[in-house]
Amino acid sequence: MPLLLEIVTPEARIFSDQVESVVLPGSEGEMGILPAHAPLVSALQPGELRYTKGGKTTDLAVGEGLVEITGEHARVLTDMAIEADAIDEKAVEEALARAKAALENLKSAHGSSDDEIAATMAMIQRSTAQLHVKRKRRTV
Repeated sequence: MPLLLEIVTPEARIFSDQVESVVLPGSEGEMGILPAHAPLVSALQPGELRYTKGGKTTDLAVGEGLVEITGEHARVLTDMAIEADAIDEKAVEEALARAKAALENLKSAHGSSDDEIAATMAMIQRSTAQLHVKRKRRTV
């Protein structure tokens, strides 16, 4: 019995197909999902999502969001989902450097809001997830 995986971002439906398994970064750590999994709703953390279809594993960098699991469905709602081939490593490295510099400025500035710091930290997490997925393919 396969599992229907749907990955949706605000821009588009990224993926919708039957898969054998899914591994994703949940709020409590990495979660493995197989068909007939117990119902579950969890926060999705920035990181790597892997799914297996036809014996082939595909990696995606994902951002924050929610995941809903039922016995036969896994629905992922996220602000970012990018396959390794679509990641521009140089652009992501530059974005990461800018975000780290911005975080340092925010920490040293008096009157910085918690929202600004949280948004900058989220950018760092998304960039780090993209670099991890992109560089993982080179080492395998």
